[in-house]
Amino acid sequence: MKKFSKALVAGVLAASMVLFAGCGGNNDAAQDANADAEQDAVVLTVGTNAAFEPFEMIDPADGETIVGFDIDLINAIAADQGMTVEMVNMEFDGLVMAVQNGQLDAAIAGMSVTPERQEQVAFTETYYDAGLNIAVAADNEDITSEEDLAGKIVASQMGTTGANKALELQEAGVVADVKLLENINVCMLALSNGEVDAVIMDIPVNGAYVAAHPEAAKIAAEFVVEEPEQFAIAVSLDNTELLDKLNAGLANVKANGTYDELIEKYFGAAE
Repeated sequence: MKKFSKALVAGVLAASMVLFAGCGGNNDAAQDANADAEQDAVVLTVGTNAAFEPFEMIDPADGETIVGFDIDLINAIAADQGMTVEMVNMEFDGLVMAVQNGQLDAAIAGMSVTPERQEQVAFTETYYDAGLNIAVAADNEDITSEEDLAGKIVASQMGTTGANKALELQEAGVVADVKLLENINVCMLALSNGEVDAVIMDIPVNGAYVAAHPEAAKIAAEFVVEEPEQFAIAVSLDNTELLDKLNAGLANVKANGTYDELIEKYFGAAE
């Protein structure tokens, strides 16, 4: 009886060791598979300028996370194509060069497609149509049209199409001076301090600021243009593979309703 008990115990222990080893092997295999999958996943380094609400901004909840329409859009496009995204926050006027020199795989930052930029980077299909408007102090009754900018000082974000418009008006002898500043918040600070008379920016950007600060600023007028500005994602000229993937992902998120959901989330209505 005693001998039988020892044999039984030895058998149970041996079986347990085999079972344990088998489970360990399965876990190791699963972990290895996961590690391989993570290594195989393509991580896109995407640049933006997180001071262009509602397209990209810093989440006030933690003061660090970059959020916004563009961020949700690029993540949805990347996920559709089996990729993940690492966002990099930098100055807007440095994004194109960073894409050119390979520091970034792509850039999404409410960036308008212009002939000048098309010589430096390749653009995906466009994802948003916008224009420019004029924001003034909430108590300003003098500026209600583009013509009223005559002799005034205006501000815009450096490197943007708003800045180009401001400089164009200066060269035409319309505005007295132009201040090109770091971002929308600095422009609006200059407006509230009386350093400038108006701010020229993209319609949704000026609109978002005014909606959040109605006591400080209001929209005075929109610029009349034949064609709206169109936003797109920038990649290097020679990266046709990535360009094709981003275009495919953009088409898919538009087709499956994700794009319309993001428009509703950030702009209140489907485009």
